[in-house]
Amino acid sequence: MALLGPALGRMLLPFIPTMKAKPFPCVVALGFSLALGQAADPIQDRVTKGVAAELPSLVSLYKHFHANPELSFMEAETARRLAAELREAGLAVTIGVGGHGLVGVLKNGDGPTLLIRADMDGLPVQEETGLPHASKKQMTDDLGNTVYTMHACGHDVHMTSFVGTARLLVQLRDAWSGTLVMIGQPAEERGAGARAMLADGLFKRFPVPDHCIGLHVASDQPAGTIGYNSGYVYANVDSVDITVRGQGGHGSQPQASKDPIVLASQIVIALQTIVSREVHPREPAVVTVGSIHGGTKHNIIPNEVKLQLTVRSYTDKVRNQILAAIERISLGTAQAAGVPEGRLPIVKVKDEFTPSSYNDPALTKRVTDTIADWLGRGVLIKRQPTMGGEDFGMYGRTEHKIPIFMFSLGTVSSDLIKRFRASGKPLPMVHSSIYAPDIEPSLRTGVTTTTAAALDLLGKK
Repeated sequence: MALLGPALGRMLLPFIPTMKAKPFPCVVALGFSLALGQAADPIQDRVTKGVAAELPSLVSLYKHFHANPELSFMEAETARRLAAELREAGLAVTIGVGGHGLVGVLKNGDGPTLLIRADMDGLPVQEETGLPHASKKQMTDDLGNTVYTMHACGHDVHMTSFVGTARLLVQLRDAWSGTLVMIGQPAEERGAGARAMLADGLFKRFPVPDHCIGLHVASDQPAGTIGYNSGYVYANVDSVDITVRGQGGHGSQPQASKDPIVLASQIVIALQTIVSREVHPREPAVVTVGSIHGGTKHNIIPNEVKLQLTVRSYTDKVRNQILAAIERISLGTAQAAGVPEGRLPIVKVKDEFTPSSYNDPALTKRVTDTIADWLGRGVLIKRQPTMGGEDFGMYGRTEHKIPIFMFSLGTVSSDLIKRFRASGKPLPMVHSSIYAPDIEPSLRTGVTTTTAAALDLLGKK
């Protein structure tokens, strides 16, 4: 993960909001002006006032989470604080589910069961925002390396919005009926946390939800807006290792060897034909060779070369087709080069599969219609699906076939957008060392929209 240098960080520092940046005027002002004193629905008015009352403590909580990130499967202190927040709000909390995962439950009479999810882990990124609450934390990763850690993917925003929603729903128990399940999930960045919680009995030890919802920050979307898509939103993600084996020798006598570097190069080129010539043109797919390592010296032909691939798809059919083609091309190319049976390439699909996320169309329409009723349809932005990965999709792929919906929370101030556009520079993306959300309008929108969705999906009293 390449980091921007300190000089570039200092150059971009003036573009990063450090104080109270103005929310996106034509959207946030529209939505929240309706809610502030003009809302006909008393529940909306109560939510608006509740969010305003909670916002100062939520901003403080966000800064705590942001300054204290922890790597995947190491979220002990983060989970402890998040569990304490849910208990203080009034939920019954179980910790240690699938590692550092936690589950908060609030039973409030008969009615549907709703699951709301927030992920907790940070990334091995050295923060360069220059903010007062910037992370300076270092941790030892699972390989023994000391690395800087940052909430560069916005999980601090996710958790803080999650806590605000819990507080509001407890305060509004007279307005809904059913069971609220709120989960803090570890290791989303490694695509393994949802699997770990499910394997530890999430849907056996706790109420099975009728719906699952969650939000994810968007670094290219104005604060105060909500992005959405119906159907596939995130891709299947597979990691594939290929060990290309040959027969090493002296560089001056290539005829006496089976050169794995040439063979690996042929395989890399041949893999490009999978998407362009084997997968249907209307089916999204990606095969990227992200790493190639082999050899030690100019004049030595090595015995083997290692390739590392990332593979993206949406449907299980296309996923299986691509993985089969990778193995067929690797073995076939080696056989054509005369590599003996005992030295054919080893193709291994790593046990790190993250399934695609599919937003249930009916649930998507229901939640976005609710958001439009509360804040105005102008806050909604239709987004295109991405080939990125998100293990939230696993909650919809169990035997229960639970409808899921994940929406995008805009986090960028309109001023910042204007400044970057004027400068000709792209906005900092998530996973960037200089990604810095416009926190107050982001939290206000995140808590309001998640609470609105929950009130609609849970039964009315």
